[in-house]
Amino acid sequence: MRPRSLLSPHDSHQATRPAGPRTRVARRLASLTLAGTALAGTIAVAPAADAAGFERGPNPTAASIAATTGTFAVAQITAQNVSGFGGATIYYPTDRSQGTFGVVGIAPGFFSWWFQLQWMGPRLASQGFVVVGIDTLTPFDLPSTRGLELKAAIDNAVADPRLAGVVDGSRRAVAGWSMGGGGALDQAVSTPTLKAAIGLAPWEIGNPYASVRVPSLIVTGTADTVATQGGAYYTAIAGEKALVSLAGKDHFFPTSANTAQAAAMISWLKRWVDGDTRYTPFLCPGPPNATGVAAYLSTCPF
Repeated sequence: MRPRSLLSPHDSHQATRPAGPRTRVARRLASLTLAGTALAGTIAVAPAADAAGFERGPNPTAASIAATTGTFAVAQITAQNVSGFGGATIYYPTDRSQGTFGVVGIAPGFFSWWFQLQWMGPRLASQGFVVVGIDTLTPFDLPSTRGLELKAAIDNAVADPRLAGVVDGSRRAVAGWSMGGGGALDQAVSTPTLKAAIGLAPWEIGNPYASVRVPSLIVTGTADTVATQGGAYYTAIAGEKALVSLAGKDHFFPTSANTAQAAAMISWLKRWVDGDTRYTPFLCPGPPNATGVAAYLSTCPF
């Protein structure tokens, strides 16, 4: 018997029209409210017995993934020798005692710039990532171009001598808002070696994501009338995936600090970029922070 979908009516409608075959039926769905979630507490999650990968930082808690600042002190630099993208601000942990850190590039949307998303830079970096917040060559660049710009910006950061011993170029992820989110998912099509992809209210002209096996997180808003295909993108993706639907949020929710979005991003990046299974309990059954979450869908267990 198939589980009942808890997507919002908007996303559920989109999810019934996939552009590609659905390879897995979501095994775990949960109706989520602030009062009803056990994750709202601050009890530490014990490390999984088979925890492996690139663990960075202390054992996570519901409070730590919701915090505005993680355990790592952060510095920032401006990208040098820029080519193939419009520029970037790079945020990175200053602690080198725990080894190198995975890198995630984040792209803005149509007629938007990094400064509108910049709250994500230090927030994610302080959890143990090198974050490359990019500007595009023009604010009108289409998603596929934004995806290429994400790749160029990450390549630039990995090659930057100032980040030697800090960034791990073998552990890469891409993310973006709107057309930037579409571009991130486009990169997941063309670069299957990525560790993770995240689309925030993602927008693309079509839905070319049936071949995506990169672990992909989609975050949508139930009041978004611009990017309406988030549920269909989720359905089409062939690999591990999760869909977080934020109650009452419109297309511009990524431009303001949002705990539910940040907690989902942190947990997803930790699980897949770092291979840190200590974060799995925040995704399965999930979501990592239920405050303001209307619905959650995933391919748990993973």
